Amino acid sequence: MNGKPNILFTSTFSTPFISTDIQLLQSFAELKIVQSSGVAALLKYILHLRKTDLTFSWFASVYSSILVLLTKIFHKPSIIVIGGIDVAREKEFNYGIWNSWWKAKLVGYGIRHATKILSVDESLKQEAIRLAKYDGRNISVLHTGYEKEQWTPHGKKERIVLSVGAAPDFARVKIKGFDILFSVAEKMSDIQFIIIGISENIQKQLTIPKNVTCLPKIAQTELLKYYQRAKVYAQLSRREGMPNTLCEAMLCECIPVGADVFGIPTAIGNAGFLVDINKHDEIQEKLFAALNSDDTLSLKARQRIIQQFPIERRKEKLQTLVSESLD
Repeated sequence: MNGKPNILFTSTFSTPFISTDIQLLQSFAELKIVQSSGVAALLKYILHLRKTDLTFSWFASVYSSILVLLTKIFHKPSIIVIGGIDVAREKEFNYGIWNSWWKAKLVGYGIRHATKILSVDESLKQEAIRLAKYDGRNISVLHTGYEKEQWTPHGKKERIVLSVGAAPDFARVKIKGFDILFSVAEKMSDIQFIIIGISENIQKQLTIPKNVTCLPKIAQTELLKYYQRAKVYAQLSRREGMPNTLCEAMLCECIPVGADVFGIPTAIGNAGFLVDINKHDEIQEKLFAALNSDDTLSLKARQRIIQQFPIERRKEKLQTLVSESLD
């Protein structure tokens, strides 16, 4: 193909990691961006498809799956990134698109028939294979990437345990493991905990320990300051794709303590502590171990993300995968 490919980029909402992929793709492609839902979004898909070489969608959803169907009609290749909730079926917490039988049908179609599926972690690839009931022939694992210049340590660390995650409802509080962190914090009353991302409405309905400060979602520039202050970052999620906030915190030399599930051990490796979220005494023990660790482990946490998940690697692989899809 001569010149830059024309890509129709779609998502139903925006996040920092989605915005990062937009920037990466724009470095080698021309993008038409549709970040909306409803009938208007579907009409925009049809409008742009004729002049599109390829579609690129964040998350397997009803919308990205309908788009895959449209690409078959227009004879265009398609890429979907799966990131977590799109391959979840947690009935206990009513979490995941696969809890709806008709959405599951559509999403299963989209995953099986997209030209390429990019999974941010091997664990999510296996979930997609299990839920969509096929061999995963079109799935590649491509981790998210992180800017070492954006997320940097600064100043002296404080004896703070930090955790960050979007929790606009009770289900997300549970999925992010914030209820577990509350329980552990009560037993560590001399340690300061900060949890960022629980909506103010939900906070009012929770029993929050005195040594826990809860904040709603904040801007990334403000978030950086908390990463730089905290000695320890806790990621006690019951489910997680490639945990972006964990990786950002590690780049800021927070020592990670994380649940041994899904993409969390992929991120932490040997640069922190993995725990069984059902064993609260173990979590408490590892949090104290992290708080009492010297700077060696902090430096190791930053170096792991720099070496294993650089933003440049994601950009290069995205360009290769787009090129392969167009061949």
